[in-house]
Amino acid sequence: MMNKPAQQSGCVHSVPKGDCCDHGGDNRAVIVRLIAGAVILAAGILLERFAAVDGYAALAVFAACYLLLGGDVLLRSVKNIARGQVFDENFLMAAASIGAFAIGEYAEAAGVMLFYQAGELLQDTAVHKSKKSIADLMDIRPDSARLKRDGELITVSPETVRIGDVIVVGPGEKIPLDGVVLDGEAMLDAGALTGESVPRKASPSDAVLSGCVNQNGVLTIKVTQTFGESTVSKIIGLVENAASKKAPTENFITKFALVYTPAVTGLAALLALIPPLLFGGVWSEWLSRGLVFLVISCPCALVISIPLGFFGGIGGASRRGILVKGGNYLEALAHLDFVVFDKTGTLTKGVFDVTEIRPANGFSGEELLEAAANAESFSNHPIALSIRRAYGKPVDKNRLSGYEETAGRGVSVCASGRMIAAGNHELMDKMGVIFEEPAGTGTKVHIAADGVYMGCIAISDEIKRDSHAAVAALKARGVRKAVMLTGDDPQIAETVAKELKLDEVYGGLLPQQKVEMVETLNGRKRANGKLAFVGDGVNDAPVLALADVGVAMGGLGSDAAIEAADVVLMTDEPSKLAEAVDIARFTKRVVRQNIVFALGIKGVFLLLGAFGITTMWEAVFADVGVALLATLNAMRVMRMKY
Repeated sequence: MMNKPAQQSGCVHSVPKGDCCDHGGDNRAVIVRLIAGAVILAAGILLERFAAVDGYAALAVFAACYLLLGGDVLLRSVKNIARGQVFDENFLMAAASIGAFAIGEYAEAAGVMLFYQAGELLQDTAVHKSKKSIADLMDIRPDSARLKRDGELITVSPETVRIGDVIVVGPGEKIPLDGVVLDGEAMLDAGALTGESVPRKASPSDAVLSGCVNQNGVLTIKVTQTFGESTVSKIIGLVENAASKKAPTENFITKFALVYTPAVTGLAALLALIPPLLFGGVWSEWLSRGLVFLVISCPCALVISIPLGFFGGIGGASRRGILVKGGNYLEALAHLDFVVFDKTGTLTKGVFDVTEIRPANGFSGEELLEAAANAESFSNHPIALSIRRAYGKPVDKNRLSGYEETAGRGVSVCASGRMIAAGNHELMDKMGVIFEEPAGTGTKVHIAADGVYMGCIAISDEIKRDSHAAVAALKARGVRKAVMLTGDDPQIAETVAKELKLDEVYGGLLPQQKVEMVETLNGRKRANGKLAFVGDGVNDAPVLALADVGVAMGGLGSDAAIEAADVVLMTDEPSKLAEAVDIARFTKRVVRQNIVFALGIKGVFLLLGAFGITTMWEAVFADVGVALLATLNAMRVMRMKY
């Protein structure tokens, strides 16, 4: 369900990489060039006005200033034209400044480049700071790993460590690779991964994730994932690649710039040529107006600030443990109409405990539990784990054969010559087992041996404390329907839904029935409304793919969740989705402000330029000023405290 990166053409800038003027870390050289250019420009103006020199001397000074300040713009313009990218910012500035030289406005031509480059420096500094904040935020990549080999510690690159190797992590160090603790205890800061402020304890046999910071103690860890497959590597890649998935607004601006720039270039040419040719206008005056029109028309305010706004929103979400895979998903979150939840592990803790054992037909409780443990011995489902935990004895898998799992119904296995089946009432019906559905709440696991009903085991799951707040927060943000889809018992589903005040609930669903229900709910959305499905990212992959926004709960360390979902909530808190909606809406609001502001100011100055009220100097101020203000506004998304 990964979207292909949108192709970029005709745009002046992109985020996070700039295409034309990314001064980045070379600011000092640019500042020196600007100061030198300003001094030469001032000298040229003084020579022209007060010194008794001929026009060629002044022209030479202005030409030197122009080439110093604008040589790179001219070179980029030529290169872009050769690549077929004619109508970009470089072309507009080159055409306007060369035209100014052609009509004898030497000082204005050099001045255009001076103020343009100064504005570019300020804009690039703003963009660079935004990118740096993302880099600092995601500065969880370990530089090295201390590998334990033959009783000695060797410092190596994390990329060279293999699965099964043993590493040692001391206090204050980042865990470089995913693994299991062999020895030692420590408190781990997982804030960079999850946004959580409370450290978590790591002890022997606990799984630990790369990117966490060891606050105290020394941990000896057996590596379970190579660096390329580790949590830290996947998260960094996810955030870095998020900018390639453009929001609809970004795609609109890209398409708009491709049409807008040639159009205003044509209007500038008509403004310069039509009055002198048809109405006897003065060539120099109308050519000057056309050049001013050309400078003002540059769309850089939009093509810089809009992507930067979405990039900032993605970064702000990441800082709070919410990974958004692209601007398209961030924008969709701003328009949620339906939110559909899975139950187990999403709204409930997913930690099951056996609460009741009800044997039948002369079987004992011990026989019932042993049969259930045998049947569930190959499954990692939370229900299976709870049954094996309640049994409390090792299962001899050598006595088992013919294991079979029926999706959404249960499992069966041959144990010591008997066919044991464990599952819900549908599995019993399918096998023709005669039984009675017992009363009471909790998930019911029915057990049969060779078609004879052995009894029922009741298992309960606890609602997360955060789930109540999550549903209420989403409703407060205008989500029209909060729905739960689950394969669990309908009676249990109704009980959970009633407690959480959900609008609709559908229980006892098979995976394909969940898909059908989401398709139905999709058809009930309001115009422009979006549907989000919140699940565990493993069993619900088809539904996650079908939703407008697939949200994986508890993605910390879950490869399947990171792969399947569009948004990954790195903790087990469903209320994080409400935070994601807040971030998305604030981002969208800032982006709209920039569009209205940039187009409004541009429109006013284009009219002023066409009527000869605005000079070339004011045109440059208008272009650079609008772009800079829009960029600074976009950076509010990164600084906003949600």
